[in-house]
Amino acid sequence: MGAMCWPSESEINVIRKKVAEMCGRNSEEVKIVASPYRICPLGAHIDHQGGIVSAMTINKGILLGFVPSYDSQVIIQSGQFEGEVRFRVDEEQLPKINDSKEYSSSVEECRWGNYARGALYALRKKGNNLNQGIIGFISGAEGLDSSGLSSSAAVGVAYLLAFESANKLTISPTENIEYDRLIENEYLGLKNGILDQSAILLSSYGCLTRMNCKTKEHKLVQCPKSSGIHNKETDKRFKILLAFSGLKQALITNPGYNSRVSECREAARILLKASGNEGLEPILSNVEPEAYEEHKCKLDPNLARRAEHYFSENKRVLKGLEAWATGNLEDFGKLISASGLSSIQNYESGCEPLIQLYEIIVRAPGVYGARFSGAGFRGCCIAFVDADCALDASSYINKEYSKIQPELASQIDPDNMVLICDAGDCARII
Repeated sequence: MGAMCWPSESEINVIRKKVAEMCGRNSEEVKIVASPYRICPLGAHIDHQGGIVSAMTINKGILLGFVPSYDSQVIIQSGQFEGEVRFRVDEEQLPKINDSKEYSSSVEECRWGNYARGALYALRKKGNNLNQGIIGFISGAEGLDSSGLSSSAAVGVAYLLAFESANKLTISPTENIEYDRLIENEYLGLKNGILDQSAILLSSYGCLTRMNCKTKEHKLVQCPKSSGIHNKETDKRFKILLAFSGLKQALITNPGYNSRVSECREAARILLKASGNEGLEPILSNVEPEAYEEHKCKLDPNLARRAEHYFSENKRVLKGLEAWATGNLEDFGKLISASGLSSIQNYESGCEPLIQLYEIIVRAPGVYGARFSGAGFRGCCIAFVDADCALDASSYINKEYSKIQPELASQIDPDNMVLICDAGDCARII
């Protein structure tokens, strides 16, 4: 068990066989990018404000099988979407942010190749010379593409690694964090931070990644060996639950995310001006905690809630990292649940079904803590749970959520309403 159980040999073989059929080559020539999904136990909604966040990956994610095309042609098929994406690496890729139709739900699936195009855009913008395309097949874990686990960042990272490998480019993980930010922010127009790609590229099994989103500094925080993280008892220590709400909506189509980012920046602008630092970039990490306490009375109630979430969440991250480093999952879990509550009350993300799901999970047997996954406007909740109680907790959540949201619950495969996962590793080429 553990990080190396994903991807399985059978999953790898399926992808290799598919790519071999596409290109007419031996399956042994096919390389596989394993790009895991990430969770953010603590650090909700503060990465775009330069806050300190924590993250880790799980043992599920995106698999991209590929071979160099030996010319400039890019040909990609998907396990989730119909059709075939074709373009050339010498084509100019223009940002999609001005295309108002680009992210309608009906159009999104037809243009699923935009992340591949975005990877090319980012690599070329940073001065990399690409003359080699790829022939590839990409597939995600079934049902997790709209779950708030940052499948979009995992896809972007997968394409970056594939193009870099095919063109024999040596790119560091920190450089790829910036490249994926270009895909998300500049090419696709999403105002998110760097948490997702950082977790996917920097994580290590059994560790929490501590990321300062302002300075870009990161470190791995290991749970002590006495907790069982790095021995055969690992899977008896804790499990990670993914509980699904049945809500599916592309993040960019929901104005809630980008509007919250704008509100945080407006709060920062007011606080910086009040403290005589209006020349600084208006992000909340540029506001000293003392200045926030002194001048928060100048914020209207809406902006005050956004700022309060930022400053309280930053404190929770630091306390949570201390709890993790000492193996105290009980305190770690309480902070996760407090983060979830602040996301509801102060950041005002979520909706009735997700909030109900969160409230059910924190009552489930053996659960240390829970919160929304991703932006919290659709998708799922994550929870850390005592491994011995994982099945009981899963059954409880499934039963209770089906009672209060029968219509949404009916849209989810009962066997997949709550998934029990393990921690994962960083993105890599197999």
